[in-house]
Amino acid sequence: MKKSIFFLFLLFSLQALSQKVAIKNNLVYDALLTPNLSLEFSLGEKWTLDTQVGMNFFFYESDASANRYKTKKWSHWLVQPEVRYWTCERFNGWFFGLHAHGGQMNVSGISIPFILQNKHKEMKAHRYEGYFYGGGISAGYHWILSDRFSFESALGIGYARVIYDRFRCTACGQRTGKGNADYFGPTKACLSIIYMLK
Repeated sequence: MKKSIFFLFLLFSLQALSQKVAIKNNLVYDALLTPNLSLEFSLGEKWTLDTQVGMNFFFYESDASANRYKTKKWSHWLVQPEVRYWTCERFNGWFFGLHAHGGQMNVSGISIPFILQNKHKEMKAHRYEGYFYGGGISAGYHWILSDRFSFESALGIGYARVIYDRFRCTACGQRTGKGNADYFGPTKACLSIIYMLK
């Protein structure tokens, strides 16, 4: 009997906490040719959990001898969960977030700013394969457009630790070693179209 009562209490609690779920697409990532999708779940009256996933493996030729092969590329996947606190109510108005991020990348011919230890100066001439992880803080605003549709803007800043293998050229050159770098700068930029599930 106690187990049944506990189960019913748990069921109603979950239903109350998950009254709203948002499906989102970040237009900034779309502009950077990174297809993405995010689900945001209600955790209470003023708290939500945003789960953003993006990947860009589709727009690059992998065969270095092919005509369409580009030496400049930013191939990657990224996961970025974020806990948000809303100053008014969830999914309405201002929010502040704390996010983590991680993923893998294959980058060549690009100089990334904000890399500490001045390693960005040599980045354009090499290719880097590896992974990254870190976190940051963000702030944003959510506009309600209708019962189902909303729009959101957010900016974040934070840190990432990058672990990589370095290759001699931007195509298929010989590996010249391993390394790591520290990144501090923008970690989140969102202009998102949102569809609310109720």
